[in-house]
Amino acid sequence: MSSLNTPTTFVPGRLEQMSTRVAFFIAGFGIAAWAPLVPYAKARAGLDEGTLGLLLLCLGVGSILAMPMAGILATRFGCRRVAVGGTLLICAALPLLATVSSIPALIGALFMFGAGLGTVDSTVNLQAVIVERASGKTMMSGFHGLFSLGGIVGAAGVSALLGFGLSPLMAMLVVVVMLLVALCKAAPHMLPYGSESSGPAFAIPHGIVLFIGGMCFIVFLAEGAALDWSAVFLAQERGIDTAYAGLGYAAFALTMTVGRLTGDRIVRRLGATRVIVFGGLTAAAGLFLATFAPAWEWALVGYALLGAGCSNIVPVLYTAVGKQTVMPESVAVPAITTLGYAGILAGPAVIGFIAHGSSLSFAFGLMAVLLVAVAIGGKVLRV
Repeated sequence: MSSLNTPTTFVPGRLEQMSTRVAFFIAGFGIAAWAPLVPYAKARAGLDEGTLGLLLLCLGVGSILAMPMAGILATRFGCRRVAVGGTLLICAALPLLATVSSIPALIGALFMFGAGLGTVDSTVNLQAVIVERASGKTMMSGFHGLFSLGGIVGAAGVSALLGFGLSPLMAMLVVVVMLLVALCKAAPHMLPYGSESSGPAFAIPHGIVLFIGGMCFIVFLAEGAALDWSAVFLAQERGIDTAYAGLGYAAFALTMTVGRLTGDRIVRRLGATRVIVFGGLTAAAGLFLATFAPAWEWALVGYALLGAGCSNIVPVLYTAVGKQTVMPESVAVPAITTLGYAGILAGPAVIGFIAHGSSLSFAFGLMAVLLVAVAIGGKVLRV
């Protein structure tokens, strides 16, 4: 192995920190660019809601399968090569998602897209853990803030391009060019290695890693619930006009992004344990308010509190994974990333299943109780 690829002789600095931020922006921008395309794909292929839901699972399956594989590949080939490969996979999939109309072709394109997203997401989080630890400073919330910012820019930008009359294919070609420009900025300074510790290429998460992964799962479960069910809840239970029902998730996403972009300062001031404890309690209180307050205006305040509370919990948990010694980070980071992503995928289905047996309000109330458990977990974890 050359000296460049040896972690002990290569210490990440400011250029590597910059490349990590750009890489997180790429991950958020890439996944958000797909959201405005969904109605077009549905109409082009003549899909009903049930078939579309099954097809979208292919995206999740591709991501979950790719995440642990990305950790293995990063250990062997370095974060740079794996992240570049994942980004190119995203760039190849987006034009296909904008044009294909047959179900088999959509399945293949969604699986490819999901694999690219999972690869990039897992690899940039692995790099973030290494870069933050080398700096000796709190940086993880800011990294994740760039993911959230990329998501907002991606969704709003593609919607604007489509609104200006561009075809889905032309809009995706613009997105691909932007992704490639960002990749050229980030790639030269991404890490040429993928682990600072030796260990097995793959292992089932256990001990503190499993505990942290479980907390990530709950927080992402809440995020998935807000994404897929907040609009339904506001329209169905609070009688808000369907055109404005998305304001609940907008409030959540706004405070989530602001919370992460300012989160490093908050974590330094309060400490990681307090961020998890206060964040979990704030998120739980927000979800209770959103669910049981009679006026929809208060529900928006509740979703805003949910976003603010959740914003810095996951970044702090990633930092904790970088400090544990039970498993090497090249295995542990993909493991908790996979568990978290499983939470986003499972969230809508779990909420729907519980709501079918009782009510949407009961399902959200149960979700709030789980967020209180995260707060308690933060006290136990003592990061």
